[in-house]
Amino acid sequence: MKEAWKNFKEGVWCDDINVSNFIKLNYTAYDGDSSFLKGPTLRTQREMARVNSLLVEEQKKGGVLDVDTSRVLTILSHGPGYVVDKDTDIIVGLQTDEPLKRGVSPFAGIRSSIQACNAYGYELSDKIKDEFIYRTTHNTGVFRAYTDTMRKARHAGILTGLPDAYARGRIIGDYRRIALYGMDFLIEQKQKDKDELSQKEYLDEETIHLLEDLAKQIEFMNQLKGLALSYGYDISKPATNAFEAIQWLYFGYLGAVKEQNGAANSIGRIAEFMDIYIERDLKAGTLTEEQAQELIDDLVIKLRLVRHLRTPEYNDLFAGDPVWVTLALAGITGEGKHMVSKTSYRVLQTLYNLGSSAEPNITVLWSEKLPEPFKKFCAKVSIDTDSIQYENDDVMRRMYGDDYAIACCVSAMKMGKQMQFFGARCNLAKILLMALNGGKDEIAGEQIAPEGPVFEEKVLDYDEVYTAYKKYLRWLARLYVNTMNIIHYMHDKYAYERLMMSLHDTDVERLMAFGVSGFSVAVDSLSAIKYAKVTPKKNEKGIITEFDVKGDFPKYGNDDDRVDLIGKDLVEYFYKELCKTPAYRGAKHTLSILTITSNVMYGRKTGSTPDGRKAGEPFAPGANPMHGRDSEGALASLNSVAKLNYDCCRDGISNTFSITPDALGRDDDNRVDNLVSMLDGYFEQDAHHLNVNVLNREKLIAAMNDPTLYPSLTIRVSGYAVNFNKLTRDKQEEVIARTFHKAM
Repeated sequence: MKEAWKNFKEGVWCDDINVSNFIKLNYTAYDGDSSFLKGPTLRTQREMARVNSLLVEEQKKGGVLDVDTSRVLTILSHGPGYVVDKDTDIIVGLQTDEPLKRGVSPFAGIRSSIQACNAYGYELSDKIKDEFIYRTTHNTGVFRAYTDTMRKARHAGILTGLPDAYARGRIIGDYRRIALYGMDFLIEQKQKDKDELSQKEYLDEETIHLLEDLAKQIEFMNQLKGLALSYGYDISKPATNAFEAIQWLYFGYLGAVKEQNGAANSIGRIAEFMDIYIERDLKAGTLTEEQAQELIDDLVIKLRLVRHLRTPEYNDLFAGDPVWVTLALAGITGEGKHMVSKTSYRVLQTLYNLGSSAEPNITVLWSEKLPEPFKKFCAKVSIDTDSIQYENDDVMRRMYGDDYAIACCVSAMKMGKQMQFFGARCNLAKILLMALNGGKDEIAGEQIAPEGPVFEEKVLDYDEVYTAYKKYLRWLARLYVNTMNIIHYMHDKYAYERLMMSLHDTDVERLMAFGVSGFSVAVDSLSAIKYAKVTPKKNEKGIITEFDVKGDFPKYGNDDDRVDLIGKDLVEYFYKELCKTPAYRGAKHTLSILTITSNVMYGRKTGSTPDGRKAGEPFAPGANPMHGRDSEGALASLNSVAKLNYDCCRDGISNTFSITPDALGRDDDNRVDNLVSMLDGYFEQDAHHLNVNVLNREKLIAAMNDPTLYPSLTIRVSGYAVNFNKLTRDKQEEVIARTFHKAM
């Protein structure tokens, strides 16, 4: 190890696994501008041309280029694969043996794998089907344990997007550990932990569970060594240079996405780690700046090629074929030193060298203390590509320290020390309608929640409605936590993330991530009931299905406390109710206001609401105001969202913001300065997250009508970016219907 660590400053990281300490002692903060950056090499251009041709073919074939239906995708299932060949690729490794060929991962559910194959014209092999007759999958285990009420709530769309038929995702392995320590040392430490546990006098259920977890982890750590050897590399020892550090790290991520097709297998916070090795090689004269950029470009090419085989139902929830390879940049140390390095710039430069892209999901951890040149470069990239998002490091650092990363879209976790049980979201707007209908589904008329009084066809009283609403929110919170407990018990049992979890501390802290949709619909509905006159209308079965609204009411998104504070209170109340039901394995409850692109599907499952929205119409994404209702300008809209309390929404408060170029300023420099000022002002209020789109609605309409005009058009949706042409027509129309601010 000593030779691999030559010229690194020593610290506690030398004796214990502590990547954070290593980074803070050894990274080089960069205060300069982007003038040092290099464009793509000829090799990179040729490789990217090959990738682009494959992407065109993939789109022509309906979004899936090829599927290997003959074998189950595992760490060692496929031989080496290259984009071009082993002499041209720099960073090597594909999920299967061909770029964009998808593998089959039936451990979450064999039926889902069969359906996913069939949806794209493939047939899963009889061999795999026969093998899984005798194997219980995660999906089978979940539905064995579900109560009737859980099934009904899931079917009605009260709880949706639950990872009960697919791998859960949102677990970030600390892949940096492989490069810094080598696999042999990491395996040795896991074996020590297992041996210590074995010495306990009383082996309780949790200890037995952990002993089995560790055995699985060690098995797959050894398999990862085999994967690397198949490409000709020995990762048993630490990396000795920048190329090896990036390759070793990527092998860890590759093994993870070969083993698990979870929703959002993020790669973590890796830029400053990679930069340490790059800086050492630059100083030694063994690497040039052009070669350094080429390394980052080639890593990003491989990340853009990650694919999972999904069912049409999954794609309906999470549109655009996302993988959410979230990669976090920048932030501030606990000591107040910024963590911008030259590699922070190099990662952003890939959006120019390789073209804009939804993957990896680049997330800038914003702070007022970041150097101004970096802030301006980020703003320029946003204006040019619409491909990055921002999260408030000054808020998250207080809770997660300075070595955390972002999972999926907006969720923070300490690297290698916390993992997350992901759980999609519940429908706040639909529960309001159920409260008005005494626990019945407003669409099917079925009794799902406990029976209560149905409100009469007279002007609704706000206090009476809110009292009933809270009663049903309490019921929903208990149901939601218990449903999640079943899902994650079964996932640990039948589809455990062995490799990803091996790159965490054994004594890991668990988070359980709940989420809400229909937030702004529910808030505006409550505001309408309070400030206007809302009269419910029943159908022939006595179910409230429509509302007569007379008078105006304050609408969320206009910096009006009368309605904004209703939303703040609603979220805080629901979070407290969630926390009253214990979570599986002692997990800590977290909550998000985030919808991905499922706001369209949620809207389809929800009847007309008291805010004037009609049955089937899409919700606004995440914590956004409803389309067109934030009429007081960009800053007022941002101010409303900023009032939400991150303390009870630590899984994230997603805000997707679109503004026209002219609204930002008359020229490029003016637009950059204004966007930086806007971000500083927004995050100064302890706001959490912002997607930034700088474009005109007309461009999206043109792209929808003729996809060839802007084939690589990337936009931010709700917590992630997507290629606009990969969205279905209804989701494109929903994005176009959102507010595009034309004035600050």
